[in-house]
This record gives sequence, structure tokens and C-alpha cells, in this order.
Amino acid sequence: MITIKSFEVNYFSENTYLLYDETLEAVLIDCGCMRKEEEKELSDFVAQNNLAIKRYLCTHLHLDHIFGNSFVYKTYGLKPEAHKADVEGLPSPNEQARLFGIPTRIDEIQVEKYLVGGQTIAFGNSELQVLSVPGHSPGSVAFYNKKNGFVVIGDALFAGSIGRTDLWGGNQEILVAAIKDKLLSLPDETIVYSGHGTDTTIIEEKLNNPYL
Repeated sequence: MITIKSFEVNYFSENTYLLYDETLEAVLIDCGCMRKEEEKELSDFVAQNNLAIKRYLCTHLHLDHIFGNSFVYKTYGLKPEAHKADVEGLPSPNEQARLFGIPTRIDEIQVEKYLVGGQTIAFGNSELQVLSVPGHSPGSVAFYNKKNGFVVIGDALFAGSIGRTDLWGGNQEILVAAIKDKLLSLPDETIVYSGHGTDTTIIEEKLNNPYL
């Protein structure tokens, strides 16, 4: 059984997710921790629950989802894993910060492994399937667990909305097509954990999302 712990962090109220099962092995997804107190909340939770983080996964490489990359590397020795299209198609974190007008200097950590749609991420007794859902960014991916009935989707899909497509490599037509193909084909009861805001379900978005 996978337990999902979320942390709402940084200027953008980004959702950072920590997933772990009964073996206490864990994966961290989209660490947006920016402030020391955010880093402490996450690291304290890991320590108090005796968790061993095995992988650091990124749904995409927009700045608000990767503020914590240096923290993750320095604390747990893990480098980010992301889709090659985001590595090649997005500005560097410091360039993104400049373009967003954020006055901070980011210690950039290079992506160590490329994620591809269809691959399986294993930790403990659990598995996540990587789904390719481009459009919000060139290489956006989601992480689906059939057994526990959830998908961690980043910024592709929200409760009642979809991800913005006016940033680098964004494309609304591609995003909507990817959502319909890869996400709305999941079981209706699947819980959707988004990069911002509250969780939702596939059936809720099928019935009520005006963009779909």
C-alpha cells in the first residue's frame, strides 16, 4: 500500500509529493522546497518515519517544481530524473528565474536519468508507470499506480482546469490530446494529484472540466 504525503511549498504554492510503502522505501516527486523551513518540514518527516528515498522524479522542469533540486542532492545524494525533451527544450533554472523576475540564485543540479513514457519505476514493493503527457512543457510526464488507483500529474491537469501552455514549448492542442489519450483512459475512480491545488478524480474531470 502506497502512502502519499504532500507538501505545499514556495511562492507558487506547488505540491511536492513523497510516496512510500510498507518497506519504508520512497520516491520524491517535484521537490519545490525553496525556504529552509520547507526543507526542514520534508526532511523531518523523512527522518521521523525512517524513510529511505530511492529516486527523485520530476513531472517536468519548470522552476517552481525544481527549486529543491540542490537540497535533494545535498541531503539525499539524489539527482533529478526527467524527460529529455524538458532538459533540451526549457531554459536553465537560473534563466527561468530571471524571466519570472525571481531574485534568487539557484544551484543547478543536472538531470541524471531520462524518463520515457511506458517505463516502470520500482521502489519497495511498489511500481509507478511513466505516462508521457506533453503540452504544458515539451516533456511533461505523469506517474501512475494502478494498484492504488492514483496518478501524480504535475501541471498537465488540475481540478476544473488544465496546465498553462504559454511557456516554453507549450501547446494546448497537444496537451488536450495527451490528457484525453493518457489520462482520461484511466479508470474513472483514479485519484489525480496535481502540481497545484486540490486533488480530483478522472471521472470528475471527464464530466466537469470545461477544457476537455
